[in-house]
Amino acid sequence: MARNNSSFNDQFNQNHTSEKVGKSIEEKLRRFALPVGILFLLIIVFANCCTTIDSGSVGIRFYKWSSDSDKRGGVIGTCKGWVWYNPITQNIFQYPVYVQRKTYEAFSVNAKDASTFTMDPTIAYQLDPDKSIQVFVKYRKSLKEIEEGYIRTCIYEAYRTCANQYTSDYLMANRGEFENEVRKRLEISLSNEGFLVEEFTSQITPPNSLAEAINAKNEAVQNALKAENKVKEAEANAKIEIARAQGEANALKIKGDGEAYYNRVVAMSLNELLVRQYAIEKWDGKLPTYMMGDKGAAPIIGLK
Repeated sequence: MARNNSSFNDQFNQNHTSEKVGKSIEEKLRRFALPVGILFLLIIVFANCCTTIDSGSVGIRFYKWSSDSDKRGGVIGTCKGWVWYNPITQNIFQYPVYVQRKTYEAFSVNAKDASTFTMDPTIAYQLDPDKSIQVFVKYRKSLKEIEEGYIRTCIYEAYRTCANQYTSDYLMANRGEFENEVRKRLEISLSNEGFLVEEFTSQITPPNSLAEAINAKNEAVQNALKAENKVKEAEANAKIEIARAQGEANALKIKGDGEAYYNRVVAMSLNELLVRQYAIEKWDGKLPTYMMGDKGAAPIIGLK
């Protein structure tokens, strides 16, 4: 009976100890539950009430609704870096202000003479940070959406307006002038809306009939240049032959004049010799006793 009482007491003590341990753990959990809950709540609040604006972007803080017409569509202002706001009544819209590049699909416009040209434009533009609120209030869209809407329309209108002032031949012969005119119009229309054009290039493809005519014209010009070069080559060769013949004629003339001079000298020499030879043949071998010189000169005496 004593043993039974002892085991009962031991079991009672163990149960009592377990109960104490359980209460201690529960108290500890209650003690840490409040700070953990507060921390978790702060994390949620922080995640929903704070955001960061990249250094290459500009943030637009605005009211989700506003009955005041002077609030410019509910816009509070621009912001950068860490931004705190009330997610229930406010929101943050972010625009990149670094250079954006967009290549559009080809579209067609008509020249002054109704010829159809295909344009493949590429534009590099930048949002003016000082006009970011103006862009947001007017469009309330991202730059990608504005690219496909307003900017594409501006490019098409600039091409269409300029192409209607050019004939097909003049446009192809003055493509640089045409593209400069398109860019000027585009810069004016986009700058008014808050966008700065950094680069603008395009590939102009003429209609097939005009391309074939241009190729034929170029081929004819090349053939004419070849023919002209051949004529010039023939003229040059003829001048060379004339110069060569003239040189040979001059050489023959000089040679002939030399030979004639030589013959004259030889002939004169031969005539004098012939006279002497004839005199010798007629001489009988006797010398004169005396000879009178010209103008009564003294006689020559004593010749053997």
